Amino acid sequence: MAQYNGRMNARLARKQDYETGKLAQRLRRQVGQAIADYQMIVDGDRVMVCLSGGKDSYALLDILLKLQAKAPVRFEIVAVHLDQKQPGYDAHVLPDYLREILVPFHILEQDTYSVVRRVIPEGKTMCSLCSRLRRGALYAFAAENGFTKIALGHHRDDMVETLFLNLFHQGALKSMPPKLRSDDGRNIVIRPLAYCAESELAEYAEDCGFPVMPCNLCGSQENLERKNVKAMLAEWEKKHPGRIETIFRAIANVMPSQLADATLYDFAALVPLALIVAMVCMMQTAAVVQSFPSGVVGKVRGDVLHSRNQPVDGGPLGAGPDRALTIARPTIRLDRPFGLPPE
Repeated sequence: MAQYNGRMNARLARKQDYETGKLAQRLRRQVGQAIADYQMIVDGDRVMVCLSGGKDSYALLDILLKLQAKAPVRFEIVAVHLDQKQPGYDAHVLPDYLREILVPFHILEQDTYSVVRRVIPEGKTMCSLCSRLRRGALYAFAAENGFTKIALGHHRDDMVETLFLNLFHQGALKSMPPKLRSDDGRNIVIRPLAYCAESELAEYAEDCGFPVMPCNLCGSQENLERKNVKAMLAEWEKKHPGRIETIFRAIANVMPSQLADATLYDFAALVPLALIVAMVCMMQTAAVVQSFPSGVVGKVRGDVLHSRNQPVDGGPLGAGPDRALTIARPTIRLDRPFGLPPE
């Protein structure tokens, strides 16, 4: 019995290793595809990976390091973490981990926690101000230290959730783009996890044993709107598997002519197709007329262009009686459907 249990345990362990390897391979493929699709990283880039201490940023750093070893282009990776002076923060966790995996890093310090607590009333959402302060510190550091790209750990589910948050609360059809230029124009921000599902990143982080650090500021807010949207999407995904992926694909398949934003599509310029055909025919006719030599003088009579000075039978210009050069012009009938032959 002991031998049987041992064989079963070994078989389960091999299966677990196999599944873990498949997951890691799938995530690397998704990240590599997103980088290629949006040209996130090019040869010579200095990539600043923003490491928050959460599962997503750990996974981002780990996958980028693995891709860096086999990438067709050379780029530099530096991990940067912002110590926001939250209560209970362990200042040794991240540095110890980064030294262990031999990754260059910087730890910035800024007491955004006290600022947020002082400015935001009790019970109100703190994430907006907190994220703005954090972005400001990280973006400034990137610009001052010559980083060409800033990599953030937002994934597919974050992008879909943001779509609904803007839809419900801002009346805007927008989300998180996979790649963007910062408002001040100094930084290019990339999201290499754009194609990755949060559930798979969580599983990957657990398999790798990352020293995840929970957020004690926004993580305890039960009334956070993002949590409500996340619950809504989870319910949809439970009833209709694949729903989140379908919504994400819609973000990358926008059809401005089927929406109502006049700044994205010129609705005022829409005209019947027959009118467009008529305009094209008129322009072609005008081009034919303008192609005659300057010495040719024409008069339009119905559908015939007459020339008085066209040489006839090899005679010189101006010699002989008046002759006529006939050029048929297209007959344009706007009342006849496009594609039917003339009557």
